[in-house]
Amino acid sequence: MAPYRPIEQVVLPRPDAYLLLDVDRGEEFRGVRPEEALPTVLGRGRSPLTIEEGVAVVTHTPELLEKNRCFMLSGSRRGDRRVPAMWISERAPKLGWCWDGNPHDWLGVASAGSRRG
Repeated sequence: MAPYRPIEQVVLPRPDAYLLLDVDRGEEFRGVRPEEALPTVLGRGRSPLTIEEGVAVVTHTPELLEKNRCFMLSGSRRGDRRVPAMWISERAPKLGWCWDGNPHDWLGVASAGSRRG
C-alpha cells in the first residue's frame, strides 16, 4: 500500500503469497510508543506486521480487530514517523496512522512469530 514499505528488519518471503504464523495483536504494548515497542518485539525473535499483512489478517480473521483492542502495523513506514494502524471507529474498521513517538492506550503492536513462503 504505497507509499508504505517494509522496514529493513522485516524480510518478506518470496513468492508474494505466504503464511503468517503465531499472529499476535500485541496488547501488552498498549500505551507504549511504537518506537519503544519495536526493539522488544524484534528482541523476542518476532516480526512486526506490515500494512499489507494487517489488512490481510483482518480480512481473514475480523474478530482480531475489536473496539479498544486494536493495533499498529510497525513493520511498515513511509519514510517519516508515521506508523500505520487499524482500529474501530463509529462501529467500522479504519486504516490510518499514528506518530511513532505517541503512545495510544487502545493500540497494541501486531507481530508474527514467523512467515512461511
